[in-house]
Amino acid sequence: MATYSTKIDILGSFAFIVFWVLAVFPTLPFLPIGRTAGSLLSAALMVLFQVVSPDQAYESLDLSILALLFGTMVVSVYIERADAFKYLSKLLSWKIIGAKDLICRICLVSAITSAFFTNDTACVVLTKFVVKIAQENNLPPLPFLLALASSANIGSAATAIGNPQNFIIASESNMSFCQFLSGMIAATVAGVFANALLILCMFWNLLSVANDENGYTYQFSPNDQENGVQTTSNGRISSEHDLPASRNSNLFEKWKGKFQKTCVYLIVLGMLIALLAGQDMSWTAITAALALVVLDFKDAAPCFDKVSYSLLVFFCGMFITVEGLDKTGIPSLLWDSVEKYTSIDTASGVAVVSLAILLLSNLISNVPTVLLLGYRMATAAAVVSSGNEKKAWLILAWVSTVAGNLSLLGSAANLVVCEQAHRAALPPLGYTLTFGNHLKFGLPSTLIVTAIGLTIIN
Repeated sequence: MATYSTKIDILGSFAFIVFWVLAVFPTLPFLPIGRTAGSLLSAALMVLFQVVSPDQAYESLDLSILALLFGTMVVSVYIERADAFKYLSKLLSWKIIGAKDLICRICLVSAITSAFFTNDTACVVLTKFVVKIAQENNLPPLPFLLALASSANIGSAATAIGNPQNFIIASESNMSFCQFLSGMIAATVAGVFANALLILCMFWNLLSVANDENGYTYQFSPNDQENGVQTTSNGRISSEHDLPASRNSNLFEKWKGKFQKTCVYLIVLGMLIALLAGQDMSWTAITAALALVVLDFKDAAPCFDKVSYSLLVFFCGMFITVEGLDKTGIPSLLWDSVEKYTSIDTASGVAVVSLAILLLSNLISNVPTVLLLGYRMATAAAVVSSGNEKKAWLILAWVSTVAGNLSLLGSAANLVVCEQAHRAALPPLGYTLTFGNHLKFGLPSTLIVTAIGLTIIN
């Protein structure tokens, strides 16, 4: 077994602890610099402490993953401008027949949206609407917010573009989009169904009381005019075709807008077809983004301004930080001590490795866990068979993703829902999704859904 420098171990571990603390507590009173700056700080410490050289730091940056992230974020911006997410919101509210019906719709729409546009995007665009429809109908927001966040996390497991850790796994394992989808879709569908059933069981009485008190079919409010829907004096839903002729005078602009929206949807559909056909994911996303820029025929700066560059910078710092931690040899030593118990061709081995992924994903976050364990798990599994190697990557993708549902801090999507719910709730106070009420649902949901998915993947 190799011997590692004690000094490098200590300094590298210290730099990683800086990364972890600022990632979990980004507004520390004595260092309130945020997650992105904390990631850069820990990366700089890795270089200053000579845990990694400057060249090694640059080499650790995975440009294919960064390009895929950038491309999908640009595509999401243009999809939002084409009102796709507003149509999803209208789908959620169309002829709702009760609180339980709304729960099922949220689980389904959230899962599908996150699979193709990332879980964070799904939570950003749907949280405000979910809170609004719950409060306007005197429904408790908690079960609906839990349904949104948990289904977004589970649904994102289905595709290689559903979340950042899947980006990494697909890149490192050389799995195509279609191979990844075929390996994960059955587990994801079962997981979303089981998660929705668990929410209904846990909140059945609460949702039943809400139904008895309301007994409603959702009616659009005046606020829905923001989405292009207006209510006439007799309560009938009117569209732009019912408006006075003066509002439709510029037919050219009207049809130009519809044409551009149609082209946006066709380009996105073409991107998905190209991914299913096995084309390079990063360049497919970049190509789709550039096609949308050219189609828009305007200065792309406003759209590029909506890209989360802070997330890209955070990933750069994280890549360097995890590379530095790996250089200390500590992850290798820990893996060597448990490797004999983690053979994924046995049920006990799958259980042990899944528990390790689950704990690490909630302690150091799922993306660093994937970076640290991915290659080691795949190498150990490949000794048995090439089929086991692919299964190891799929197990890692499944468990690290579902692990995000365990606690409020387990996934960025959970934090997005928490923050957006607090801002979107009606006066006088915003709704706060607490650590405790999330854990009460998150713990059983994570264990049950993880176990179901592992059985199907096996």
